[in-house]
Amino acid sequence: MNKSLILLISVFATSAVATATPGISLESVKSGTYRIESAHTQVGFSVSHFGFTNYSGLFAGASGSLRLDPAHPAVIKLDVSVPVDSIVTTIPKLTELLKGDKWFDATKFPQAVFSSTNVSFNTDGDIMITGNLTMHGLTNPVTLHAHLVGAGVNPLDKMYTVGFEARGTLKRTDFGISLFAPALGDEVELTIAGAFELER
Repeated sequence: MNKSLILLISVFATSAVATATPGISLESVKSGTYRIESAHTQVGFSVSHFGFTNYSGLFAGASGSLRLDPAHPAVIKLDVSVPVDSIVTTIPKLTELLKGDKWFDATKFPQAVFSSTNVSFNTDGDIMITGNLTMHGLTNPVTLHAHLVGAGVNPLDKMYTVGFEARGTLKRTDFGISLFAPALGDEVELTIAGAFELER
């Protein structure tokens, strides 16, 4: 690695430490309307593979918005849309099968959409997001448990950015995705990394 590249990485690393503020309280985050920063937002899922292992995959390409006002939780609103055909696993053949009509049917149902109905949080930084998830043509309530990861100015694009992690569970059969259930796990664990940029 040449000296100029090392110097560039060092500058970015120092800048990131100086501008991103992990561990801050939600009350300290700027209010406003944020848009999802798609490149750094991921929706991971894990499901039991016939009781032998927990097998994971990933969705990407999310879009949407977050209306954030920590002083007035009642007005906080999250709307997210995820392209179903963005699904990826470590097995290409399985990835294509999951996009097909026996599973997610990405051609007929191209988007999974979540819209929050209530957001609450406590002084420990625990955030509870309840809302409706529409997927595979069906809508069901889903609850996400989230926490703030960090907030600050991104040193690369100079955008004020806030990041969250969230977890939740759902039953795939509730959304009409029932092949091999319950032997192949019905309960799906969600792990979400969400990045949002404050609109200028």
